[in-house]
Amino acid sequence: MILLARHGRTAYNDEGRFQGQGAVPLDAQGRAQAVELASAIVARGDVDRMVSSPLTRALETAAIVAAATGLAPEVEPRLAETDCGTWTDRTYAEVEAEDPDGYAAFRALELDFAAPGGETLAAHLARSREAIAAIRAADELRASDGGRPVTLVVCHRNVIRLLLRHERGEERDHDGLANAAVEEL
Repeated sequence: MILLARHGRTAYNDEGRFQGQGAVPLDAQGRAQAVELASAIVARGDVDRMVSSPLTRALETAAIVAAATGLAPEVEPRLAETDCGTWTDRTYAEVEAEDPDGYAAFRALELDFAAPGGETLAAHLARSREAIAAIRAADELRASDGGRPVTLVVCHRNVIRLLLRHERGEERDHDGLANAAVEEL
């Protein structure tokens, strides 16, 4: 089983800014959310592996979970957030005012869309699916001992939105996915 957890809140989340692949740290509320996530994972009692995006906000969240669980996070670069190109560091409102069609395409997860200088959502989906396939393959090996592996993946909103839509076939809008929320894949 794979559990997808969004990182804790950052100042950029609070300000409505594109973080992209920038090194944006958790804010105080984000650290508190990560502590709550850690408590929930401990309470489950079945998570035996953790994989994280290499981005600062995800690694900080994973480190807080690791401190509570003893699970050392494995870093998986393919789980990084969408490269938002020149939109990185800008507010959603600025981008929407300047490029309403592009902003709408991004929000709707149109796979052929890319922010200027960024990656297409199709490329992001492809690398995210590759990462999940590698995690599943490792989990299958671990399951050969008769156990039921549960891996926590600490990542980002668009990683989760893309995977839920294209791996589970969900059309539900996950745009409002809360920081530190967990979804089963």
